[in-house]
Amino acid sequence: MDKTPAGTLFIVSTPIGNLEDITLRALRILKEVDLIAAEDTRKTRKLLTHYEIRTPLTSFFEGNQQSKTEKLIERLKDGESIALVSDAGTPTISDPGYPLLRQCISDEVRIVPVPGVSAILAAAAVSGLPLHNFIFEGFLSPKSGKRKRQLTQLANEERTLILFESPHRICRFLEDALEIMGEREIVITRELTKHYEEIFRGNFKQALEKFSATAPRGEFTIVIGV
Repeated sequence: MDKTPAGTLFIVSTPIGNLEDITLRALRILKEVDLIAAEDTRKTRKLLTHYEIRTPLTSFFEGNQQSKTEKLIERLKDGESIALVSDAGTPTISDPGYPLLRQCISDEVRIVPVPGVSAILAAAAVSGLPLHNFIFEGFLSPKSGKRKRQLTQLANEERTLILFESPHRICRFLEDALEIMGEREIVITRELTKHYEEIFRGNFKQALEKFSATAPRGEFTIVIGV
């Protein structure tokens, strides 16, 4: 087995819920690197503790990624290997990491993907909606006016749509989507791979009735049919 190369940034996918959903390669890389840059060190520490990994951690989140990027680049250029992880799933997709990635490319620092779990693909795979092509829009705006404009632009999209939404905005999103897109077929996944995993199938009106009845919890991935 090859030893982890020095001076390399590894983009490491971690579980979105079930701790068993991590690759053998990811575990090896997390053990061998000199440092793990984590979006939330508390959450990542739970994963590392579960697998008895003692690699040092440093925080790397939206609020400090600009200042931390330069320090991490220096360490990479000094020959250290670093794993970038987010709270869950694949880093840099609606998560911190873009400035670090761009700087590594600019400075010709080696970047290696360590693929694994993604909530986007997990939701898409169980949706039962057409996936010969689809688009991912991430989180729409938290502001209703801008969100409605975004939904209006997407209303005539001929590909399956995949979005993220937070629990405290899910009902407002569904209200706006119902108004603009009508009773379109959707699949809403919540807490994927966790104990309370839920997969809802229906339309916007039915979803709004369901998620208005009880306070929603967990992160949502929404798949919208054409």
